[in-house]
Amino acid sequence: MIIPIFSLSGDIAVTVVGQYFFYFMVYSFLGWVLEGTYNLYSNGSFRKEGFLKGPFKPMYGFAPLLLLIARDLTLPFPLFLFLALIIPSAVEFISGWLLKTVFHKQWWDYSGMSYQLQGHICLRFSLYWWGLSVASVYVIQPLMELLYSGVQPIWKFVLPIVGFYFMADLLWTCWSRYRMEKTPQYQK
Repeated sequence: MIIPIFSLSGDIAVTVVGQYFFYFMVYSFLGWVLEGTYNLYSNGSFRKEGFLKGPFKPMYGFAPLLLLIARDLTLPFPLFLFLALIIPSAVEFISGWLLKTVFHKQWWDYSGMSYQLQGHICLRFSLYWWGLSVASVYVIQPLMELLYSGVQPIWKFVLPIVGFYFMADLLWTCWSRYRMEKTPQYQK
């Protein structure tokens, strides 16, 4: 069970932040697996370039966390279902826009699909994310909470290592992409 993040103080807040970071990392990794599997099915290769160098897709980590916070607000179920459609699409749109704005590259492009917005989101994939979001909150998250309760005793020791790895990956990726952009052979 997740303790609502809105009513925390002291050591409990640190524990809950660690718990949410665990969920973020696992969901980000599962997103990497999901995209790799989709790419294997559609293009014959598991490896698909993502923003980060490591096996993480942060969009898949942020959207579930936002949905868990929405769930903890005990909103009416129809409103939660609406948010389960909007939140992942908003995360995908903002992520795509930021990546394109900062790094001048578009990692995915839905511009050839119906009902799309600037190629960053489209209705078809928004509906996929909606179904995945509902399944994540009501099917995967209870399993995730069991997993966390099993690893919780060691997580407080592993968390700094995982956090350092993730930050190193993020900084290395930003630095190398910035460097590539400034190299004449990679400029458009």
